[in-house]
Amino acid sequence: MPALFVLFWNTGFIGAKLGLPHVEPFTFLAVRFAIVAAILIAAALVLRAPWPRTPIAWARIAISGLLVQATYLGGVFAGIHYGVSAGESALIVSAQPFLTAVAAGPLLGKRITRRQWLGFALGVVGVTLVVWNKIDFSADHLLGLLFTFIALFDITSGTLYQKRHGADMDLRSGSAIQFAASAVPLGLLALAFETMAITWHADLIFAMSWLVIVNSIITITLLFLLIRRGAASKVASLFYLVPPVVAIIAFALFGEILGPMALAGMVLTVIGVALVTRGG
Repeated sequence: MPALFVLFWNTGFIGAKLGLPHVEPFTFLAVRFAIVAAILIAAALVLRAPWPRTPIAWARIAISGLLVQATYLGGVFAGIHYGVSAGESALIVSAQPFLTAVAAGPLLGKRITRRQWLGFALGVVGVTLVVWNKIDFSADHLLGLLFTFIALFDITSGTLYQKRHGADMDLRSGSAIQFAASAVPLGLLALAFETMAITWHADLIFAMSWLVIVNSIITITLLFLLIRRGAASKVASLFYLVPPVVAIIAFALFGEILGPMALAGMVLTVIGVALVTRGG
């Protein structure tokens, strides 16, 4: 089950690559989040899930959703839209576990070990090798990389915020709030900066259906089951497998190729994240 969770969670990179030729990124996400929010709200009501009791609790859940869903996925989708490959994107945001571990030291009072510092250094070198190997210095690609690094820092800050303020959130009602809160600003961004034109190509329909049902609904259910069964701790140790898995799928579906320097960078990053997530 932990392996299925990680696999499904990270099919978002492939879904973005498949659907974005037919719709702009903020429009894509606004529609996706609106559909997911509607399904989750209905499910939470049917299952009689508890809802937050205070306005502050509602606000904290919404803020966490804006960081983890809207700005993180907005950055990933915008990055891929502007030419960052699915493999590059997965590799860059896979730095999130060790970036979170380093930031958790001063913010959450956790001790960072030498092993974790070594993992952080290896990860930085690995990401640098991948990005430097693929960068073409065009305005679009540089903008795409900027969006992707924004996504990295947003998912890191969102994870820390969630750890501090969202520990008691019910995953059913809380997720519904997060997706609903995320759909609004993305819809406004789409209205302001995009044409909002959608070409309902078969690839987009498949990508949208997959991201709504599998990447959001089923993945959240898996996470809920993992936490209930006490297996959530196993998930973190599997995240270092994400970049190579995404790279293999992206090669099979889209012909994306990582050169020797990028592959070396991926190996270093995988080792770095493994050291950090197992460095306690």
